[in-house]
Amino acid sequence: MPVISLDTLNRASKPDFVAALGGVFEHSPWVAEAVVDRRPFASLAALHEAMKSVVRAKTDEEKLALLRIHPDLAGKAAQAGTMTAESKSEQGSAGLDHLSPAEFERFQKLNAAYAKKFNFPFIVCVRRHTKESIFRQFETRLTHGVAKEYETALDEIFRITALRLDQRVSAPDRLSVHGFMDVHVIDIQRGVPAKGLRVELYEVSGNGMHGLAKVAVNAQGVTAPFFEDRPIPIGQYELRFAVGDYFGKGGGDPAFLDTVPVKFFVAEAEGHYHIPLRITSSMYTVYRGW
Repeated sequence: MPVISLDTLNRASKPDFVAALGGVFEHSPWVAEAVVDRRPFASLAALHEAMKSVVRAKTDEEKLALLRIHPDLAGKAAQAGTMTAESKSEQGSAGLDHLSPAEFERFQKLNAAYAKKFNFPFIVCVRRHTKESIFRQFETRLTHGVAKEYETALDEIFRITALRLDQRVSAPDRLSVHGFMDVHVIDIQRGVPAKGLRVELYEVSGNGMHGLAKVAVNAQGVTAPFFEDRPIPIGQYELRFAVGDYFGKGGGDPAFLDTVPVKFFVAEAEGHYHIPLRITSSMYTVYRGW
């Protein structure tokens, strides 16, 4: 769907406004219809707050109906191809469209247990999670009481809709839905940025390692961002720094260090992860910077 400016939305006809934003809330164009007469919106945040307030003002039965129209994760709608384009893209972002038979069976069991306890589908902002994190969310939230989980599910809908708005509406402000990750490597043996050092990023899961990016450190000692303008999926990652290759470029004896692995956990999908590495051919230090 093409990006539309907030200014254009503020001046659009009512049908065009609803057509542009009717899919922000799953199968619920009535949310956009309810806020169209509140224009103009001064910011994207104001627009989202208005849409959230419409939902919050509904009766418990109406809010429950909103929860129930969301698709199961890796469920029947995904198999039948009847999900909205937004939901299909979101579930695909965490690899839920390419599950192993064991993973698929695990999702079906969790979906069934959740629906039996709460009488609505499990809802999570998938773009904020890795597959492993989604499984942990499932198992944790199955321990909730009904009232707590009802509010948790609504909050997840508001996270989903914030990301959808951010993707389709340009505005002077941005919603707080983005994370950031890069690395900064300094060669303290020579006192210079480690220009040209190769860095690889992997997602770590129970099924092994999934490669996400291969980059090189630039003249300032930093990489292009691995994650930008989107959340960082919550989960475990590993950075691999080709330190031996970097120090071996000039010939001579091989460096003591070869590939330096740094395994770490991302717990804040909207967090800032600047990861400085200080290296010599025989030692390194690493930490989370800001």
